[in-house]
Amino acid sequence: MSLFLHGLGHFHSEVEITNRFLEELDIGTNHEWIEERVGIETRRTVMPLDYIRETRNSDPSMALEAALYSHADTGRRAAEMALRRAGIDKHQIGLVIAGSSRPEMSSPADACAIAAALELEVPSFDINSACTSMWAALYLLSMMRPEALPELILLVTPESLTTTVDYSDRSASVLWGDGTTAAVLSTRLPGRAEILGNTMASSPAGRDKVIAPLFGHFDQEGRTVQMFAIKKTIGCLRDLKKAFPEVADDLHFIGHQANLRMLETVCQRCGVDDDHHHSNVVEFGNTGAAAAPSVVSMNWDRWQNGDNVAIIGVGSGLTWSSYILRFGGQI
Repeated sequence: MSLFLHGLGHFHSEVEITNRFLEELDIGTNHEWIEERVGIETRRTVMPLDYIRETRNSDPSMALEAALYSHADTGRRAAEMALRRAGIDKHQIGLVIAGSSRPEMSSPADACAIAAALELEVPSFDINSACTSMWAALYLLSMMRPEALPELILLVTPESLTTTVDYSDRSASVLWGDGTTAAVLSTRLPGRAEILGNTMASSPAGRDKVIAPLFGHFDQEGRTVQMFAIKKTIGCLRDLKKAFPEVADDLHFIGHQANLRMLETVCQRCGVDDDHHHSNVVEFGNTGAAAAPSVVSMNWDRWQNGDNVAIIGVGSGLTWSSYILRFGGQI
């Protein structure tokens, strides 16, 4: 079944967590340490810096109350950009889906809050698969009957993962940033790009390797997860090249923005040159499900007809997923 992308949008808070800010927290880290291990320089957060400085987010249940933006706020902003780029009115949307590594509430769904912020009265629900939430939603949509779906669908991945971080823990503090991505999709109407070769797989045996609890701090087995991300990303990229041999030699690559060192390893082992590798992890950190799609969005005006972009996600679950975004349709 065909799945078309009409528009993409993104939003990041204006509040910036620099390496210098983390150094001033006196948690045993500095710019050089962070640069060497993960290559991240700055991140965005929905929380005020004074709140982080004073509390270290010791009680994450208070973080959402302190936050400057809700998922409804960031989702609306990203969606408005996506709708504008798609050239459609919001009332043409017939379905809203959201997905996140840590939904803002157990109930109602983030999708309902975002739809309400956009003043839409349409079916709205969440499909959550941590950092692969957007891939999971695309995978499910690709298996549905086109005639059973509305012509235009809004898919939003709001992430506020900094609200789960213990800012006395240097290993977690250096990684995470907040961001939101939104996509306008159709299974029937050709758009600017087509989504091809959707794949998704999971190993639930590794479900305890990355955790973002409802009432606690983020935790992961860092080295285990790093090696998993590298292995699965390399495997997915090689599989996409085999599945689409006609574009294998000119394939752009956007991986999950876990950290720069992980992405560099993938590029080295798969022969991806600098001109074909795109990322924003240095400036925005790991923004979970919003990460790789936000790279596409931030480069929206540079993509040309004929560009093929391999987009690969890995995340908690453990899960991994991939697809090719082929530009060259309706603009």
